[in-house]
Amino acid sequence: MKLTRDDAEIFTPDGTPPETAWARTTHLCIAAHPDDVEVMALDGILACFGRRDRWFSAVVVTDGAGCPRDGPYAGFTDAEMRAVRRHEQKKAACVGEYSAVAFLSHASGTVKNAADPSAGHDLGILLGRCRPEVVYTHNPADKHDTHVAVLLRALGALRTQPAERRPARLYGCEVWRDLDWLEDRDKVVFRLDRHENIAAALLGVFDSQIAGGKRYDLAVMGRRRAHATFHESHSVDVSRLASFAMDLTPLIREEIDLARYVEEHIRRFADDVSARIARLG
Repeated sequence: MKLTRDDAEIFTPDGTPPETAWARTTHLCIAAHPDDVEVMALDGILACFGRRDRWFSAVVVTDGAGCPRDGPYAGFTDAEMRAVRRHEQKKAACVGEYSAVAFLSHASGTVKNAADPSAGHDLGILLGRCRPEVVYTHNPADKHDTHVAVLLRALGALRTQPAERRPARLYGCEVWRDLDWLEDRDKVVFRLDRHENIAAALLGVFDSQIAGGKRYDLAVMGRRRAHATFHESHSVDVSRLASFAMDLTPLIREEIDLARYVEEHIRRFADDVSARIARLG
C-alpha cells in the first residue's frame, strides 16, 4: 500500500502484516487527528473489542502538529508533538485491540486544500484494500475546518469505490459540535455502556492533550452521560452513556449534494422549534 508521504505508516498492534490487518477490517474510522478516533468512534471500537470475527481499524489523516499545548508540553516543537501524538495513538490502538492504524501524516493545510488530491488519493488506496461494513467519520456540521475537510476527502474517496465495495453504513460523528440538536428521527444513537473502563483508558492515554491543557477525557465522558439522560424527556434512562451521529449513508448511495443534505436536517430542526412555539403560544 504505497501512500503519498514518506513518513506515512501503518501500525498493527498484534504484529499482523499491514495488508492482512487492513483486509480483515469490518469497522473503520477516518479521522482528522490523533484522539479523534476515540472521541467519535467508540461504537465501532466496542463492537470489535475482544472479537476475532470483527476488527476495528482507523485512519488518522493529519499529523496533529498544530494542536494547542501547555504544561509539560508547552515547549514542544511541532515535530516533537507529531511524534508524541503518534505514539499516543499507538497506545490507544493497543488498549482498544485495533486491527490497524494508518497514519497518513498530511498537514492540515494540505487536507483543507480542495485542489490537493493527496489525502483523497491515500484514502482511496486504503479503502480499496478493505471492505468495511461500517465507516465512522466527522459530521458535516462540525465547526473544525480540518474535520469537515477530512469528511469531504473521505466522501470523495468512498464515492470512487465500486457500489458493491462501499460500506453498508456511513456515520458522521460528534467531536467539535454535538448532534443533540438533530431531530430524534434523524439521530443515530450509539449506546456505549459496555467496557466503560476501556472507554476511559482510550481517552486517558492522550496525555499531550490532557496535561497539555484540554480535558477531553472528562468532557467526552460527560457529554456521553448527558446524552444518555437528556435524549428522552418522558422516560427513564435506557443507557448510562450515549453518543449521536448523523446517517450519511445516502450520500454514498446517490449523488446527493452534501450541503443540501445538511440544510434539510437543519430545516427540520428549525421547523420543530417553530411549530412547538406556535402550538403552545
